[in-house]
Amino acid sequence: ASFTIALRTVDNVTVMIKLRPGVLVGCQIRVKNFFRSELNIKPGDNVTFTFTCSTPEKYFIMEIQKNIDCVSGLCPFGDVHLYPLGLPRLNRTFIWDVKASTKAGLELKFSTPWLRQIEPGETCPDFVSYNINSCIDKATVNIGTFCRNGSVSRVKLLGGVIMSLHLPWNSPLTTSGFNIANRASIKRLCIIESVLKGESSVTLMSPNYPLGFPEDELMTWQFVIPSSMRASVFFHNYSLSNCERKEERVEYYIPGSLSNPEVFKLSDSQPANIPGSFNLSLQGCDQDAQNPGILRLLFQVVVQHPQVDENVTHLVDLSKELNMTVTIHFEGWPSRIPVMSEPICLICKDPRTCDRVLTLVSGAIYKISFLCKDLSRLRITAEKGISCVDLRWCQRKIFYLLVPKAITQLPIQLHKFIWKLLAPDLINIEITSPSLKLQQHVPEQRCNTSYSYSIVGATPETELNVGVFCPGGSVEKIQMRNNVTISLKTFGKRFLNESKHQDLQMSFVPHIKDECSFTVSPDPKAKVYLQTPNWPYGLPPYVSISWYVVVPKKQVARLGFSKDRMGIACETGRAYVNIKEETAGAEETVRREDEPLPEPRNMYHDFWVNVSNCKPVDKTQLTLQFRVTLADKQIDLGVILAVLAGAGVLAAIGLTVCCVKKKKKKSQNPMVGVYNANVNTQVPGKQGLFTKGRKNNESHVYAVIDDAMVYGHLLKESNGSVSPEVDVYRPFDGPIGSLPPSPPPLSFRKDIKRSSNTEEPPPLTDTDHDTYTFAHQKSGQSEDIGDTSEKNNGDTSTSLLENKEQDGLVE
Repeated sequence: ASFTIALRTVDNVTVMIKLRPGVLVGCQIRVKNFFRSELNIKPGDNVTFTFTCSTPEKYFIMEIQKNIDCVSGLCPFGDVHLYPLGLPRLNRTFIWDVKASTKAGLELKFSTPWLRQIEPGETCPDFVSYNINSCIDKATVNIGTFCRNGSVSRVKLLGGVIMSLHLPWNSPLTTSGFNIANRASIKRLCIIESVLKGESSVTLMSPNYPLGFPEDELMTWQFVIPSSMRASVFFHNYSLSNCERKEERVEYYIPGSLSNPEVFKLSDSQPANIPGSFNLSLQGCDQDAQNPGILRLLFQVVVQHPQVDENVTHLVDLSKELNMTVTIHFEGWPSRIPVMSEPICLICKDPRTCDRVLTLVSGAIYKISFLCKDLSRLRITAEKGISCVDLRWCQRKIFYLLVPKAITQLPIQLHKFIWKLLAPDLINIEITSPSLKLQQHVPEQRCNTSYSYSIVGATPETELNVGVFCPGGSVEKIQMRNNVTISLKTFGKRFLNESKHQDLQMSFVPHIKDECSFTVSPDPKAKVYLQTPNWPYGLPPYVSISWYVVVPKKQVARLGFSKDRMGIACETGRAYVNIKEETAGAEETVRREDEPLPEPRNMYHDFWVNVSNCKPVDKTQLTLQFRVTLADKQIDLGVILAVLAGAGVLAAIGLTVCCVKKKKKKSQNPMVGVYNANVNTQVPGKQGLFTKGRKNNESHVYAVIDDAMVYGHLLKESNGSVSPEVDVYRPFDGPIGSLPPSPPPLSFRKDIKRSSNTEEPPPLTDTDHDTYTFAHQKSGQSEDIGDTSEKNNGDTSTSLLENKEQDGLVE
């Protein structure tokens, strides 16, 4: 297709078609029989041309420039048209270069939907953009780049202007969307008018942004807002130049204010909750010629409906607090920057001082209010420092780590409360939870409470992340070296109720040998899982951690590790796991990093678990997890069966003795004392009590006492009367064994018999009296007894009195 462009001389319009930057020549312009890569059509020319390709928009762009002289002649004020018509469909830029005197002002008035300013490099959704430059003498200032659909309705400029409209090749736009009017001098660089209706916001930038605002210049933004609405100003990005004279500042003209203009530094918190329209002006200064610096500003104006509770104030009393700050902020602060279009929540410490973030410090009382429809989008982060100055004072003091009521009574969710605990040299920090205790958050035992504590220790060499803990566990106490940071984090509205039962405390204690030590009292009804700090990244090199586990007297603890080995290789030093019960004579179990970890075992007393790290080789980290389970102590079935069997034997022996005694009384046969060499006469476990052999001492001397008879041969000399001779001793001429006689049975000791104590009696000493063994002999049994004594050497028999102490043998 061919195109014809005819330009009138009076229009002073120039059309240039040229290649797009960075595009290789793949298409040309044909004028008559000549081919060229660009075409320049001047005022008064009439040119017909064609393209040698079917898609010229891929290769060419077009600029249409109209020069308007308002200095030497009349200006063509009114609507600006897109001229000429019938242009080829290329990406095109219309440029209006208007020259005007600095004594007069020009006004660019835009038709709806008005304009929205964008940052340099940003593109418009429909690729239609306006660029405005102010020309004062020979200097050009970039007022800004704008897209359609915004709030900027007018731009007033001092002197000339260069106005550009960029259209894509397929844009259906046929009008410029603005007109030019003549105005009196505005005595400043420019005035930008923004009309805000209803709840909305606008983002604006200083001229030349992000480069510097012209030296010692003044400009104004006019905001037209319904009187029923409230406006707030926020400076998101600014920088200051180096001033030699004057001071860079912003000035507010607020209708109805008694202090117009209100002057603020750019670093100040800007006014908020402004009713209706207002003006904002930016004033530069005389800059240092050697080092001028840059003055620039990017800010946002947010318009909201008045809040129902905007006059409701909340008292925050921090007058009795020390070293504490309370920050009220939007959700995600400070890592997340809210989108400009996001509904805004403001916190006000007076009716005109509001911001998205407000920080309160201890030692004062505040009355705050909120300009926010949805308070659930706000959060509180607080921080408190506790340090020890006088050791004599702080070692006797307990510090309660509780969230103050001044915070919990606010209608804002507490996000985090941080305690920074600073310990002096040779003094450590002890954290306790006396009633609730703490549960360590591990994969097998997750916290499901409304809040948790993150505990981090800071040593001069490294940071030790002890772990995350929540209330309702088994950890009673944590002792740590150096400084500690405790962060309470909440997870929902339940915290308001559960916070009433907090019992976390801290105190300063003497120096401990480990970097961290835990005291654990396991819950009898659940497994307790514990893991090393810095999980899952591993213990720092050369760090030692200990756990002291309390085991109740009537229970036994089952200790087991979650893996078989430590899983590290040491570059320097050794890594150890030590386990030891807290009882006299307990053996210590020690494992190195190259040895298997101990198998699950029962612990009957309080015990220690210590983990000491080496310097691991690259890509290996020491991470250990173990579990502790409590159970009631069980009596061994074997012991029960042995006791029952022993009781049966004793009953049988007692029955036999009773029968023999009854038979003896009937027959009145003389009972003879018989020495049983087959009886074990040694105290159990006291084999070394007698150092002499039996042949070398007098332990074989014994007496036979019967309640009716002595020796039978004396009966013949008493004429048949039974009058036994008392205290008659006859030496024994039988064989002598190698074991001493047994000690007296326990039932014969008066001191034991009177006592109800069931503890094991004290061991016998060499001063204990000799004891004797009694055996009843039936007729015809003496030979059998003798045979048994020969077979057993006299060392294995059991004393009758030891087996049956209370069956009437002491009648």
